Amino acid sequence: MAFVTTLISPKVASPPWAARFGRTWVSLALLSALLSALLLSSVSQAAEVMDVRLWRAPDHTRVVFDLSDTVAHSLIELDNPRRLVVDISDARLRDALTDLPLENTPISRVRSGIRQGDDLRIVFDLSAKVRPKTDLLEATDRTVPRLVLDLFDTDAEEKPIQVVKSVEQLSGRRDIIVAIDAGHGGEDPGASGPNKLREKHVVLSIAKKLEARLKKTPGFRPVMIRSGDYYVSLRGRRDLARKYQADFFVSIHADAFRKASANGASVYALSTKGATSTAAQYLADRENAADLVGGVRLADKDDVLAGVLTDLSMTATLDTSLSLGAGVLKEIDGVARLHKQKVEQAGFAVLKSPDIPSILVETGFISNPGEARQLATASYQDKMARAIQRGVENWFRHHPPAGTLLAWQRSQSGEGSREYVIAKGDTLSGIAQRFSVSVTTLRRSNNLASDAIRVGQKIVIPDA
Repeated sequence: MAFVTTLISPKVASPPWAARFGRTWVSLALLSALLSALLLSSVSQAAEVMDVRLWRAPDHTRVVFDLSDTVAHSLIELDNPRRLVVDISDARLRDALTDLPLENTPISRVRSGIRQGDDLRIVFDLSAKVRPKTDLLEATDRTVPRLVLDLFDTDAEEKPIQVVKSVEQLSGRRDIIVAIDAGHGGEDPGASGPNKLREKHVVLSIAKKLEARLKKTPGFRPVMIRSGDYYVSLRGRRDLARKYQADFFVSIHADAFRKASANGASVYALSTKGATSTAAQYLADRENAADLVGGVRLADKDDVLAGVLTDLSMTATLDTSLSLGAGVLKEIDGVARLHKQKVEQAGFAVLKSPDIPSILVETGFISNPGEARQLATASYQDKMARAIQRGVENWFRHHPPAGTLLAWQRSQSGEGSREYVIAKGDTLSGIAQRFSVSVTTLRRSNNLASDAIRVGQKIVIPDA
């Protein structure tokens, strides 16, 4: 204010034109000074790297930078020694990079510094060759802006996933392969409950317990889609199940709803039309958005599936999914309250495999305080794993795929043919696939002149 007082005091000589314009000159000067200060302030305010997190997956290492604002960045690969340089324009690091878990990663050391006065440079010293990829992700309702750096192992690209075959498999009595998918993981925690309970940890624990039980079940071989705290894209989960040559895919979750009162376990199969309930649609939307949180842009469109999914509800795959899901739901009913008494359907992206029967199990609502306390206990997790295992085992013992140990045991037991009543939507080819027999065998066993069948008709299903 002293500056202003000096300018308007009659005792101080003013420019000749000042008398003409009076206080207007003072106001303009002040406005100009204020705008300049604001401009300088906005220019000098750098973006902040608020947090840096790292996860190790079987085939790559992921580094995630949480940002206060979107930034420009560049990636430089250098040799002799091998290192990777990430430059982030006009940015600052909130905390030192000293606590990153570098064990079992190709990163031996991480350094950081400021270059050209304003830019943040982060250097990753590497102990092995990698294929790097960066992706700048905008903020969502669940996340801040993020810079995702993936370091793919080059040797992993040359080694396709193989399922080890047992003697029984090689002799035509193979195991039934069950792909177990623990939802979310890594930077995607899934839903949250009280006391920092995270869905990704709960479902991984249940998945591992299910894996242990299936390993002890003769005729079954479990494979884990994720075995640790890292993220796999929705399409990647389906692709892994196909690489493992899975006979069945089960995705395990413990989601949340807008109302804390929502409770009960559920089993879902795919729907290509509409969700069977409001909750089903809500949960499907949340799960399908997981790729945005997990660092994958939703270019997750299946060219091959484009035509298949239009009539998936009429295929044997979905028919089997619904039937198998009903068996799992029946077992869950013995250990938990059910949210719905039948298998629901919704457009879960992770279930869109045209050739693998797939279900999604909601083990409870982590947003419900009472169920969250249950989900956090090892005893409840084990009960849920046991229920899923029993449902899967019981169904496959009655419907074993051809060439499996269970199919061979069934034939050796001398069990006779089964009777099946045609239901709405059934096709002869679908029934044949479901019961692992050929269409020709079905026709011959039932004296059918064609593939035409009618609702209510009884047919004989011979043993495979």
